[in-house]
Amino acid sequence: MHLISKLGIFNIKRKGGGFSVPKALPAVLSGIMLTASFPPGKLSFLAWLALVPLLKSIEDESPSGAFKLGYIAGMAHYLTLVYWITVVLGRYGNLNPLASFSVFVLLCLYLALYPAFFSCLSVLFKGSRFAILSTAALWIGFEYLRGILLTGFPWCLLGYSQYENLHVIQIADLFGVYGISFLIVSVNIFIYHLLFKLRDQGLTIILSETVLIGLLASGTLLYGHFHLSKEELKNPIKNIRAVIIQGNIDQSVKWDPAYQAETLETYSRLTLEGLLDSKADLIVWPETSVPFFFQNNKHFSQNLHSLALTSGSSFIVGSPAYKLLNGTKRYFNRAYLISPDSNSLSYYDKVHLVPFGEYIPFKKFLFFVNRLVPAAGDFDAGDKNISPLKHRDISLGILICFEAIFPEMARSYSKKGANILVNLTNDAWFGKTSAPHQHLTMAVFRAVENRIPMIRSANTGFSAFINRRGEIIERGGLFTEEVLKADLRVSNSSVTCYARIGDVFAVSLLAISFINAILNIRKMKRKKDGSTQA
Repeated sequence: MHLISKLGIFNIKRKGGGFSVPKALPAVLSGIMLTASFPPGKLSFLAWLALVPLLKSIEDESPSGAFKLGYIAGMAHYLTLVYWITVVLGRYGNLNPLASFSVFVLLCLYLALYPAFFSCLSVLFKGSRFAILSTAALWIGFEYLRGILLTGFPWCLLGYSQYENLHVIQIADLFGVYGISFLIVSVNIFIYHLLFKLRDQGLTIILSETVLIGLLASGTLLYGHFHLSKEELKNPIKNIRAVIIQGNIDQSVKWDPAYQAETLETYSRLTLEGLLDSKADLIVWPETSVPFFFQNNKHFSQNLHSLALTSGSSFIVGSPAYKLLNGTKRYFNRAYLISPDSNSLSYYDKVHLVPFGEYIPFKKFLFFVNRLVPAAGDFDAGDKNISPLKHRDISLGILICFEAIFPEMARSYSKKGANILVNLTNDAWFGKTSAPHQHLTMAVFRAVENRIPMIRSANTGFSAFINRRGEIIERGGLFTEEVLKADLRVSNSSVTCYARIGDVFAVSLLAISFINAILNIRKMKRKKDGSTQA
């Protein structure tokens, strides 16, 4: 709060006078352009200039004025980006329209703080010799904070907008998605300087910035070309035939006992279709594709074991599960690996649960909040010391639902020898919104960061096979029954730089930004004190 008061964020007055609509409109435009750069649209190029209107609007502002304009940009962005939350809470969470809209707005009010503080602090860096680097570092620092604070919400970080730009995203195996975000913000600042600051900065500084951006961009593209031109795998340990079953089960009936037999019939029918023309090494069903306690249903479990035995295929299926711990029944969101080679089951229990959907965070203080999805249960997190599931000589790193948007989990699997990532999800919650499109884009980066292919099985879509370069080699539709097949070449390749060191790049930029902000605040305070004494 001391820092906030020093910056005068909540002061009404600003340098340039009262708040004006002409200042706000470019901020709104930036927010809308940021959203438009993400799927389902095909406007990813907008990310490279989306921040220019905001930077122009705050150029003559005090920290207070810049904060307000950044907040407006943030609200415009998040109100149009995560609107699907109202669908989840209203249609499936059984909240009335007013309650679901209120929760949605509260989340946007929180998320908008990140671009607001970015704008507030970035005005302190103007005129600096390293303004491009310091301002881009500031954006990355706030992206990283958004990904870890209050359980984390790293949804649609700026770099994710380039998931189809394969030459650009290859640097994710060095810096994660933050490396791409850093490049995008740097280009935005350079374009802003080129358009609006050429006269003020002079030709020399603009030329030096041109060289800097040229080096960053060319280095990124050359690194991408190097990886894309290489043979994908020189010495694969195995080629495996994998099949994804997308059942397209309506969420409104998924947990209805009357529809359980029909659900299982759908998955069994599609599985047999997938085995008609060829055998499969691995068959993957989505998250909670078995809508009851698999461990309790001996008839179905025996049938699935028999199918695995006769087909020679291993199955990964999602199901709720429970354990009795100290006399209390604890529930888990589980993925089972069923092998034809053994009657025993191996499994993974979801670790990173959905707040308010699968559990109530800070339950001691929020005891009055009912869980949003009663049918899904009140889950406990699994053992955080996760390990890959073994499928013969293949190691499978299991990610359930939105665990795929948290890079640290995939990294942990990679360091423990996983050579395939398997993402089970149920995006039916999102309905026909932009969220399923955006969810897939983030999963792409887990494959690139770790140089491990991914199998993504989604109840209603998008199911996909993603190779180690981040290329989607097979992709299903949305709200359709699908049987997807692919041959995956897997190896025991070396652990990538990013898998080894994690988000050192982002953390370093956060620390640099914090130090830089403190130094500039002190400098501003000394200048203010000096003018007061004079």
